[in-house]
Amino acid sequence: MNYDEFLERKTHYAGEDGFDPVYIPSYLFDFQEELVRWSIKKGRAAIFADCGLGKTPMQIVWADNVSRYSNGNVLILTPLAVSQQTIQEGEKFGIEVKRSRDGSVANNITVTNYEQLEKFDPSDFVGVVCDESSILKNFSGAYRKQITQFMRKMRYRLLCTATAAPNDYTELGTSSEALGVMGYMDMLNYFFKNDQNTSDTKRHWANHGGGAPKWRFKKHAQEPFWKWVCSWARAVRSPSDLGHDDDGFVLPPLYETETVIQCSRPLEGKLFAEPAIGLYEQRQERRATIQERCEVAAEKVKNDKVAVVWCHLNDEGDLLERIIPGAVQVKGGMSDDKKEEALLSFSRGEIRVLVTKPKIGCFGLNWQHCNHMTFFPSHSYEQYYQAVRRCWRFGQKKPVTVDIITTEGEMGVLKNLQRKADAADQMFTALVRHMNESISINRIKNKKTMEVPQWLLNKK
Repeated sequence: MNYDEFLERKTHYAGEDGFDPVYIPSYLFDFQEELVRWSIKKGRAAIFADCGLGKTPMQIVWADNVSRYSNGNVLILTPLAVSQQTIQEGEKFGIEVKRSRDGSVANNITVTNYEQLEKFDPSDFVGVVCDESSILKNFSGAYRKQITQFMRKMRYRLLCTATAAPNDYTELGTSSEALGVMGYMDMLNYFFKNDQNTSDTKRHWANHGGGAPKWRFKKHAQEPFWKWVCSWARAVRSPSDLGHDDDGFVLPPLYETETVIQCSRPLEGKLFAEPAIGLYEQRQERRATIQERCEVAAEKVKNDKVAVVWCHLNDEGDLLERIIPGAVQVKGGMSDDKKEEALLSFSRGEIRVLVTKPKIGCFGLNWQHCNHMTFFPSHSYEQYYQAVRRCWRFGQKKPVTVDIITTEGEMGVLKNLQRKADAADQMFTALVRHMNESISINRIKNKKTMEVPQWLLNKK
């Protein structure tokens, strides 16, 4: 044992539970190859790569390596409609990926959507991939626990997402727990401090997927925290984050415009029409302006060959579908098969305008053929980010326009989204910086090692 290995045993850093790659195909970009090699070597890892950087081919190659090395089966879990994209990517690169909706297992690599997980037996697999893994916190507590328990029995695990923790660093604990590196509460207690009382702590544990952060870094814990995250995760916004050329991975311009609707009638309990204050009144105002906002959205996309119109309320979706020519709505009451077929039809260019909610269609789908959308803002930065990134992603050839349609009372929502965007940017900047430092240190360690004195090894 050398001295560096001895020190690592004294930390909570994730070790290497994987193996040397069995097969690295030539079609991977250099930065993708680096990430795949690292994640295979780790065995249990997370790749936080921005939209359009090729998470699907990377996770397929990872799964193929695990299957070849172990002679076992790997399960890929995806959001709705992304399973078919995964199969198509596999076909493109010559790796067979078969879909299952009934719990049956294909040889080597099986893909299914998260909602079908209960039909599968974890003992049938040696590895699992969670595509768009940040979606885990959107499920109910019981369902999220089921997914985590399923993964816990896997020797090899990979998480892939673009938004690991969009506005709360503590959400990274969800990924850590799923990988078996450190439990969520263990992570909080080790790196963070809670200034609230015990009941608040328990409440945060029950609902840690959302809500305002209640934890802050302990004194001097911030640097160790990011180094710990880098021991099991890699974050990449562009190839240059890993020291590679960004050629072919430059985004076109993004234009975000705002249209503010005035509420023309008094809210409940008010004598006069005035801007909403507080969350309750914002929701009232949102419902009171459904007609006006939907009419503006319809006007914005009337001349488009293709567009996405995002909404949050059922009444919004139903009205938009009625007043927009050629619009097709994907809504919660539809069966999974019908939802998937509509989403894939839009991906194939068979639908002019898609109307849907972010929680249904904002994860994992590739819509580079579309460069215009409208959006009614909410307090969820992740939903906005993911919705925009369906179109504004690497591979998009045209400038992308996002028409944000809001009300006077919800102007604060836009400010909140900007605050969360800034927090997310700071998180990625810190993670990339520490990641590069970690890579540099490992390269030095591989060149020169120092043996541990025998007396130190024998010390108890």
